[in-house]
Amino acid sequence: SSSLPEYFVVPSSLADQDLKLYSYSFIGRRMPLWSWNHPNGSALVRMANIKDVLQQRRIDQRICNAITRSHPLRSDVYKSDLDKSLPNIQEIQAAHVKLKQLCVNEPFEETEEKWLSSLENTHWLEYIR
Repeated sequence: SSSLPEYFVVPSSLADQDLKLYSYSFIGRRMPLWSWNHPNGSALVRMANIKDVLQQRRIDQRICNAITRSHPLRSDVYKSDLDKSLPNIQEIQAAHVKLKQLCVNEPFEETEEKWLSSLENTHWLEYIR
């Protein structure tokens, strides 16, 4: 995938040939990407949706098992569909533009009375939370 970094971490129990085979099943060939580790052993792994609904359960189970085996505490995988709960990049960029306009372009004295509601309307604080 051209949108993945040149180097990234994957569970060691997934063989290279498995990764190549599975990559065709993901939208945009975006394989699971180990993004973050917490000292308590928690990990954040991002992955795109699997295109083939019939193969989804098998591939998803194989990858989740590999992640569990690679986890220091052997913790189960908790999955969350972030597409439904997070803003897209265009919404984040628009919120940032609104925040900049509020903080830089408008004189504070003229907007002081409605500044907090204007800040809330940018959605910036909601998105960065």
